[in-house]
Amino acid sequence: MWEPFPGNYVWNLSSNLALMCGGNIGEIEAACQPIRDAAKNGEDAGTALFFDSWIAVANNVLANADADLAKGRRLSAGIKYQRAAGYLLTAERMQSRDYAPRWQAYADGLANFRKGVELQGLDVEFVQIPYEGKFFTGLFVPAKNVDGPAPCVVSCNGLDSMKEQIFGAGNPEANRIRGMHTLVIDQPGTGEALRILGLNGRHDAEAWGSAAFDYLLTRDDVDHKRIGMFGLSLGGYFAPRIASMDHRFALCCVMGANHNWGEMQTRRLKREGDNPVPHYWDHVMWVFGKKSLEEFMDWAPNMDLTPVIGNMKCPFFIMHGGGDRQIPVEYAQQSRDQATAAAKVDYFITGSSEYEVEHCGADNGTFMRDMLADWMAETFAEVAR
Repeated sequence: MWEPFPGNYVWNLSSNLALMCGGNIGEIEAACQPIRDAAKNGEDAGTALFFDSWIAVANNVLANADADLAKGRRLSAGIKYQRAAGYLLTAERMQSRDYAPRWQAYADGLANFRKGVELQGLDVEFVQIPYEGKFFTGLFVPAKNVDGPAPCVVSCNGLDSMKEQIFGAGNPEANRIRGMHTLVIDQPGTGEALRILGLNGRHDAEAWGSAAFDYLLTRDDVDHKRIGMFGLSLGGYFAPRIASMDHRFALCCVMGANHNWGEMQTRRLKREGDNPVPHYWDHVMWVFGKKSLEEFMDWAPNMDLTPVIGNMKCPFFIMHGGGDRQIPVEYAQQSRDQATAAAKVDYFITGSSEYEVEHCGADNGTFMRDMLADWMAETFAEVAR
């Protein structure tokens, strides 16, 4: 992994994710360079300085986008607005929930992402998924060059990712060119659902996973017999949980297994494994609506696939980074070994020859993405026969 901040995994991870999700190396280096000394103080200290530096770069990119737009160069402007949105969301993601400037940065990130998509003429539909009398939001990215209803993948976030990041990383595009729709969601506990709609995460993820399936049943462009579930990072818990509890899903795959996330929290208290974001314990309490660390730790054992994954019936593919510093490979092995009723279980651990060994491929971003898209397209074809 590229390490602009030696010894600070959390800051390095965030910078790599920004690059993987559509950032430019020169702009990201400009954001990182002024705060290298601050990074030496640890992952939690200095995050306001991180925010200011990344916001400054985002604002410069936005000014360049405005200049393009003033000249009628809509495509160039749109590309820059989308890229600047990624920097705004990176700055926001690294802050504690009580850091007031994050809220404007998040709103600006959403607005500029949408502006960028529209100016580029990208084929993206902004949708709302009904959920328990409310709704959460998603991006529907249609398949390319298909006649009639096409298979669709529901793509959920991890603990702290957002639908705009997943879009920027190219996962929906990898699916689109292989003839699959993608519904990228900000499920409860993530993105807009948490920040704007006030929807907390939950261990029984089938509540919102089945809601996403029901939404897709309302669309005539979706093949209702070929809807799959995909998750990355903590989605490596959510997606298998959903597919184990709702047998309508035709396949399930994960980028980064998370078989027993509850147990991993006990290990994190002992400083085993790196954290994905600063202010980690406050963040997880916010995500899951817990008022204290004690309440969170009492609840966390619910986040374990062991009681349910044996119920999964659909094909299942597990990909995991061989050098994952957040979630040990042993959890991928547990998901593989316990999915005993699945139609098939495929399993791939990346190594040095793939140049992608970190958590969810954060050190590269293409190998896992493309192999997963190939597997889904091939498996959907098998389901159709």
